[in-house]
Amino acid sequence: MIHSFSDATIVRFSRKMLDAPEQNNMGLHVARRQEDVIMNRRNFLQSFGYTLDDLVCAEQTHSAIIHKVTAADRGAGSTQYETGIPVADALYTRESDVVLGTFVADCIPVVLWDPVQQIIGVVHSGWQGTVKEIVRVMIQTLVRDEQCDPSTLHLWLGPSLSERRFEVDQDVYEQFFDLPYARPFIRWNEQTNKWHIDTKAVVREQALQEGVLRKHLSIDATCTFDAIDGFSYREDRSCGRHLATIVRPSN
Repeated sequence: MIHSFSDATIVRFSRKMLDAPEQNNMGLHVARRQEDVIMNRRNFLQSFGYTLDDLVCAEQTHSAIIHKVTAADRGAGSTQYETGIPVADALYTRESDVVLGTFVADCIPVVLWDPVQQIIGVVHSGWQGTVKEIVRVMIQTLVRDEQCDPSTLHLWLGPSLSERRFEVDQDVYEQFFDLPYARPFIRWNEQTNKWHIDTKAVVREQALQEGVLRKHLSIDATCTFDAIDGFSYREDRSCGRHLATIVRPSN
């Protein structure tokens, strides 16, 4: 899948492929054969002109921790999970030709770009990160530390679990209900006897409340559970992972 904010950035999202090694799994932490996943990553990056040495990945622990990537971080986590940026679930950089990546299988991949400050970023917003408001924390960090204006930020929310498939019990419901702006996106389903939550709408609202313009928000409605080319942890806990990336080419 290809999404582009402009010619100034390259955004890519990998897909499940039944005829590829491990069905094109990109997650080393769930790999059956590490070498197959590394090959998948190498092929994916080569498709838009980059290498494993250019990729930067985070540990992703469902935190709300942000990390500013520098040139010294190049290659972090690209061939070994243990060398990824520790703890963080969101990355941003001013560097060109550094590929920022985030891994998902139902969680929301958020990719962002500020054309004024020339900053790119990725966020892993699973339901826990969404409750911790990691997207809001990311935007606030960029405003505070990098002088970004929220009205110039562009965000893309990629494929993730749909409201119909994200069914939860009382404990998770209460955590979302504690966010007043999330309440319109929660509903009770008598058929499933569960609460259902539109997490993409919650993340969208977080961005809007931080000053991102609605016209600068792009949302892919694809459900990773229902899509034939989607990895879904809710469907299969041994599934692979998608990789969402953004890079700002130097030329």
